[in-house]
Amino acid sequence: MSEVASPVEKEPLESVEDEEGSKYTTSRLELWSYYVYYIGNNGLSGFNFGPSQFQNLLYLAGYDPKDPPFVTPCDDACVLPYLGRVRDINSIVLLTNGISFALQAVLLLFIGAWADYGRWRPNITIFFTILAVAVSFAWLGVDDPSQWRAGIALYILGLITYQCSLTFWTAAFPGLARDLPEVKASLEEVKDGRKTLHEHTTLTSLSRNRISNMSFTICSAGEIIILAIMVGILKGLKSDESTENNTKSFSVLIAFSGGVWLLCALPWFLFEKRRPGLSLPPGTSLLTVGFKQTYVAFCECMRLKQTFLYLIFYFLMGDVLNTTVTVIATLQNSVVAYSTLQLTLLLIVGIVTQGLGIYLFWLVQKRFKISTKAMLMFNVFWIIILTIWGLIGVHTDKFGFKHVWEIWLYQAFYGLLVCPWYAYSQTMISEVSPLPQMFLFFALFSVVGKTSAFIGPFVSSAIISAANDNDNMPFAFLFGLGVFSTIFLWMLDVDKSRVECEEFIRAEAERKAFEANPHMTSAYTGDAETKLA
Repeated sequence: MSEVASPVEKEPLESVEDEEGSKYTTSRLELWSYYVYYIGNNGLSGFNFGPSQFQNLLYLAGYDPKDPPFVTPCDDACVLPYLGRVRDINSIVLLTNGISFALQAVLLLFIGAWADYGRWRPNITIFFTILAVAVSFAWLGVDDPSQWRAGIALYILGLITYQCSLTFWTAAFPGLARDLPEVKASLEEVKDGRKTLHEHTTLTSLSRNRISNMSFTICSAGEIIILAIMVGILKGLKSDESTENNTKSFSVLIAFSGGVWLLCALPWFLFEKRRPGLSLPPGTSLLTVGFKQTYVAFCECMRLKQTFLYLIFYFLMGDVLNTTVTVIATLQNSVVAYSTLQLTLLLIVGIVTQGLGIYLFWLVQKRFKISTKAMLMFNVFWIIILTIWGLIGVHTDKFGFKHVWEIWLYQAFYGLLVCPWYAYSQTMISEVSPLPQMFLFFALFSVVGKTSAFIGPFVSSAIISAANDNDNMPFAFLFGLGVFSTIFLWMLDVDKSRVECEEFIRAEAERKAFEANPHMTSAYTGDAETKLA
């Protein structure tokens, strides 16, 4: 493989393709619209306050199983009738999460395959965003414990719409990076023989990291303002004065978050360029191609060895991080019960440090031109340190998320050193996935991530029970799993992955799985003349 692309004689057709491609150059307005969207889709409605309100309603509606049904309010034990039997409210939450995950998996995989075809993909994000906002406003009508069943429906819809919106919004950033003016100019230099292909791929990778990291940083800055306004709302609603006020405040905050999301989403809806995707092969339709391409993606992941290595790592380390956060939340609740106001103040600390941490990571990466993999390895080290922190608490009450001051310190540590995972792990997906089928592969990784988040808590629960209710014992398992998963990231070769993805796209085109357009030909550069294999 030659590093320098030789000059190619220009054909008349190329001028047409150049003119077509210039329409999709990423403008500053489009890029900032992308950033601003994430300020709205920050997870406060569907991922933070929505689940908190759901669990709050369950607890207030439940009863102590030691006495007849609905006679004694919940204390240490709390149950409700659900799906044909009386269940502990924690069990209800887990089952509801399972239902939500199953629905998400089906939607993400099949819609993810469809999203790679044609120009209609922005409509997917628009649809799920509008539905998510509607769910947020619907919480205004659910603020009484007797409405806990309605809360289940809104909880499930909130999680699904949040995750689907986030997945398809995220999957757009590799295309934005490819069409940045400086990246397109670099590609022309490669064609003219003035730059090596390796230099161009390095620039492309840094551009992807820039968009991913700046998205999180700008989201964090916007989220701080949103949370500050929420503190004022909570003061006005006097949320700390009674249980009723606290419950009503949750619903108001969810609705407010939904309104902000809609406002921040409008620029992206208006200014996102509808870049062409793949063309459907003869004899297929959108109704059948989704099932077909999802099956192909699972099968081809075994052939895309580097992609498969990262898929294993992503599953295992995602399980470690998600479960670690869940176990810490359990310990946190045993230390102090948080009101809506206290939860909001904790979130502010976490978001401030998150924005600072991700931006500092990016500054270091940009200054020294560090690879995505190296940055991710450094980030993973701190995730493992987090499990060691909890592991210390197995045999002592002096440390290990046992004190209020540790919870506040954890928020700062998590934001500064752990949260960059959410940026770099997503960028790495783009590094090991073929550009023409980026939406499908992002959907696949999203499902894998959700699977790990679903399995981890069950394993932790079993470990706690076997360890005589020692809530810190899961950290022993999480530490070992974290170290083991890092082996797969260390084995990953990004350069080999780019070649494998190029060969995959060529094979798919030869068997007429799709018809590529000039804007979507190479697995990494998007250009037919600068392929990596």
